Amino acid sequence: MASVAVYPGSFDPVTNGHVDIIERSAKVFNKVIVAVLHNRNKDPLFSVEERVAMLQDSIKDIPNVEIDAFNGLLIDYVRHKNAKTIVRGLRAVSDFEYEMQAASINRKLDPDVETFFMMTNNQYSYLSSSIVKEVAKYEANVDGLVPSFVAQSLYEKYSPFSSS
Repeated sequence: MASVAVYPGSFDPVTNGHVDIIERSAKVFNKVIVAVLHNRNKDPLFSVEERVAMLQDSIKDIPNVEIDAFNGLLIDYVRHKNAKTIVRGLRAVSDFEYEMQAASINRKLDPDVETFFMMTNNQYSYLSSSIVKEVAKYEANVDGLVPSFVAQSLYEKYSPFSSS
């Protein structure tokens, strides 16, 4: 039986920590769908289309990874994709409480879907999209935190000459 997993997130922007989780998940599952959430509770820097494009460029060499976008409940999306696993990355203990609640409600909504937690690589344990945006906003170097084309996109968004 082929195993399909969904790795959801806002990915605003994708970081090297996200890429690490994607690469490692692709070694565990036959297919990984990286699903960009359009979260109405957040005001993203990048559009869903930009985030999808950045992710596609980030994982172009991993054949068993697909990039998609969705609205609504994650569990409905997972069912729609015939997946049985949700992948979530954990950076620190502080992530665990939120992720445990999300996994519990998803399990309540569909007992056949499991949540697979992956600890982030230690070199990315401090890294989040929010921190990357904050650093880039003040024109500090984000090399090594995000793929190079994502860094360029961040600098363009925050440039005083940008039309965004």
